Amino acid sequence: MTGEDRAVLVRITGRVQGVGFRDWTRREAVTLGLTGWVRNESDGSVRALLAGPENAVAAMIERLWNGPAFASVSDVRTDAADIAGIPAGFNIVSR
Repeated sequence: MTGEDRAVLVRITGRVQGVGFRDWTRREAVTLGLTGWVRNESDGSVRALLAGPENAVAAMIERLWNGPAFASVSDVRTDAADIAGIPAGFNIVSR
């Protein structure tokens, strides 16, 4: 990671579980060169940790508003995350 990198924790709500959202998120994140993870939450939302170049993180946040074909995103909220300790690669994880 460089000085221009950013890390955010994102919570996506709406119809985002059971529609391939995690697989789609992983593919999009890898395409953008991001690292981090994505997981389903017990409240029906999806949470993701995104880390990488500022412009790639911003592009991924924009893409999350659309999601995969059968998703219906109602909100995308971001909080700053610590850039230290970000895992290598981008993985689907469980709670």
